[in-house]
Amino acid sequence: MSENTTVVKKLSEQEQIRVDKLKELENLGIDPFGGKFDVTHHSESLITTYMDKTKEELDETEIDVAVAGRIMTKRSKGKAGFMHIQDNDGQIQIYLRQDTLSELDYSVFDMCDIGDIVGIRGRVFKTNTGEISVKAKEYIHLTKALKPLPEKFHGITDEDDKFRKRYLDIIMNRDVKEIFLKKQKFWSTIRNFLIENDFLEVETPILETSSGGAAATPFATHHNALDIDVFLRISMGELWQKKLLVAGFEKTFEIGRQFRNEGMSPEHLQDYTQMEFYWAYADFKMGMEFCKDMYRRVTKAVMGTSKFKTRGFEIDMDDEWIIYDFETIIEEKMGINIFNTTKEEVIAKLDEKGVEYDPKSGFWRLVDILWKVVRKDLSGPGFLVGQPVQLNPLPRRLKEDERKVAQMQIILAGSEMGNGYTELNNPLDLEERFKEQRSMGEAGDEEAHDHDETFVEALRYGMPPAFGFGVSERFFSVMMDRPIRECVMFPLMKPKS
Repeated sequence: MSENTTVVKKLSEQEQIRVDKLKELENLGIDPFGGKFDVTHHSESLITTYMDKTKEELDETEIDVAVAGRIMTKRSKGKAGFMHIQDNDGQIQIYLRQDTLSELDYSVFDMCDIGDIVGIRGRVFKTNTGEISVKAKEYIHLTKALKPLPEKFHGITDEDDKFRKRYLDIIMNRDVKEIFLKKQKFWSTIRNFLIENDFLEVETPILETSSGGAAATPFATHHNALDIDVFLRISMGELWQKKLLVAGFEKTFEIGRQFRNEGMSPEHLQDYTQMEFYWAYADFKMGMEFCKDMYRRVTKAVMGTSKFKTRGFEIDMDDEWIIYDFETIIEEKMGINIFNTTKEEVIAKLDEKGVEYDPKSGFWRLVDILWKVVRKDLSGPGFLVGQPVQLNPLPRRLKEDERKVAQMQIILAGSEMGNGYTELNNPLDLEERFKEQRSMGEAGDEEAHDHDETFVEALRYGMPPAFGFGVSERFFSVMMDRPIRECVMFPLMKPKS
């Protein structure tokens, strides 16, 4: 077979029938792929608005509507038929009679298939069983579906196909659609909360010459026009937003995509949505109270209540938030004081717990792995405080204990659900910490921070004391009690071979 040979896939019997019907529609002078249709109502609003009306009241009122959607069920017998169409909000029943439709309209209804998209103009009524329905006066064909939908009761059974053909999964499974309606509430509530508190929404570069602002492995690529190597950002413009603090903006935030070239898990993806804000003249203790209020509002907006169950935990965001101290909680749970132990003792404890790790990792990276073992059993809601300075070079040190930084992480259902700290604005201190991070990187730590000289230079002009915070869509996936990949509309999939 030559390289230019086109392979034509044979149509299934059902697909061929639909193609034949497409030609019949064309012969009738009907465009199989339709055009404009003015929708006046959607299913849910119709049902909720008129459910309390009696059958007689609706008949007397004569309410005319125009609805549109995808045919999900169809049954017809002789001169009458029923179908349910599905729109953005849900489904509504349509009643069609030959004596109330034109001959052409009824013949087009007769040849329609489940999956076709149609418009209906008609009158609202209530059936004898109490179902709000629309009695069709006009049937308008809008789109011919050339492939049949999956079988109604089982939907898409192949897990990979659910992600590859997410549009079908959403059509067949209302619960999946609800996830993304709630996700919009999640981000819009965060955005509105910040704007209400006088934060300015900004946009910062996605392509960077240095992968700064977080401990993570970046994606690298090449910029042809400038002939330079660049990285996809691993933070939501952290160093850029802090340069804006130098510039005089006091409150900024950004919501967008960021990218980390690391492993996949139920709570990790390589590209995902993150929010970060920066607040001049605040510290991490002010940030704790602010974020607590934000999380409570978001939870109530998404879930309709302060409570939800996830990962075997029962969470109430209105509960008193627990304070977990990094040093104390590890010593309490593992019997090791992180400031008075050795790498060998940490490794022995990880081995005892059956935890995987890279033996070439530095001491503090192993301590971080040990913390993650402890974290799995913490319900929250709460804050982790007192992290060692070696795990993050960007926060200020605590005045009361300079081994630790002024950082907080939100702990929920055994995971970190947000990270914030009092920003380091001392360029001399930061320069020294970057040197230590460089040494960690040269020793094999792939998550060590890059040394960003342009950021250090900006700090030399003076940045006000500030608090910064970030949260990703992991928090949303935990509220939904689903792996994060299920909460992304179109997650990256390996192509089929």
